[in-house]
This record gives sequence, structure tokens and C-alpha cells, in this order.
Amino acid sequence: MQRRASNSGTIMVTGQKVALGRLHRHQTVTVTVSDTTLAIELTDGDTKVIRRTTTQPVRSIKGQRPRIATSFS
Repeated sequence: MQRRASNSGTIMVTGQKVALGRLHRHQTVTVTVSDTTLAIELTDGDTKVIRRTTTQPVRSIKGQRPRIATSFS
């Protein structure tokens, strides 16, 4: 699934907030969810693995994706 980091560099996955750091703010990251871990693929090629603290299912595959305006008049 994909998530876009907030202004402070955090993402929300399955009801769990994950801090990535301000270095990754406004970047879209890919998250692989398993039963016990979250594997976050950062844009610089690193992978951050975090233990999962919730059992909630994934509700949105592309949460907070960038919106593009079609036209202005």
C-alpha cells in the first residue's frame, strides 16, 4: 500500500502512527503489511521495519495520495 507522509514526516497505517522524520515529509512511501510487522520502503532506497501494534485490517490502499486539480477557470 502507499502512504504520503505528513508535514511532520508521519504516516498512519492500520490505525498505527509511524514517525519517519521530517526528512521524508510530503513523500509517498510504500508499506508492506504482514501479521506482525510493517516494512516501509523509503524513497532513498532504505527499508524500515517496525513491529505492528494493532490488529486492524488495511482499509485504504492509496491513502492520502496527491490530488491534482484538473483545471481552473
